[in-house]
Amino acid sequence: MAITALPNSRTENDGSAVIRVLSYNIRSLRDDEEALARVIRACAPDLVFVQEAPRFFRWRKHAARLAAKTGLLVLGGGATAAGPLLLCTLRAAVERTEDILLPLTPGLHRRGFATAVVRIGGARIGLLSCHLSLNRDERYAQAGMVLERLAEMGTPHTIAAGDLNERPAGRGFRRIAAGLQDCWTAAPWGGEYTFPPGDPDRRIDAIFAGEGVEVLGCGVPVGLPGVSRDDLNAASDHLPVLAALRVPASV
Repeated sequence: MAITALPNSRTENDGSAVIRVLSYNIRSLRDDEEALARVIRACAPDLVFVQEAPRFFRWRKHAARLAAKTGLLVLGGGATAAGPLLLCTLRAAVERTEDILLPLTPGLHRRGFATAVVRIGGARIGLLSCHLSLNRDERYAQAGMVLERLAEMGTPHTIAAGDLNERPAGRGFRRIAAGLQDCWTAAPWGGEYTFPPGDPDRRIDAIFAGEGVEVLGCGVPVGLPGVSRDDLNAASDHLPVLAALRVPASV
């Protein structure tokens, strides 16, 4: 489905916030970084949930460079969260951040969460970026940890996003979707499939929103002005997911 518009970011008179949220597996910046920056800028996100951020030599410098190229700030995560990263605009007032390393299963890659609590307009929001395991059983356990961590944040509204490494019918995906809104299912917009970029045939990346958050649209931004197919193919081995959400003001 080609798209031409998505609600712009704004703060309503009642203090609620309309925000743009982007989730993107960037494959450790091993692809075309300029194409990646163009895609992110064209999506005009308030918050970016990154997976596979650089984790090794000078990883902070690489994250800061990407933020500078996209007009964003590093909120938290990176190597200290085993890859997940959060970026934001100056619109987000940061209350706290925490990088979490998950239990290590011998022989498998270490996983983690990049988390934060921010205020945008009158809305207070808990955020979590994740990249779940390739192992089916570990992935299911980590999906439960996503829900547990969001509940522990104590915020009235929550957003989680990431690379789930499985399709919506998978146990882990369904576990998260049972506790949160799967934003694509709630308000499909743009493209559905996120992998592989050249000829996508599966949805393994997703944005989820907690109860009370209104999903205005969510999907792969194919056809969005400023987002070219060439840039999407060159930027990473995943396609991004973009959502517009209305988050009520917090008491």
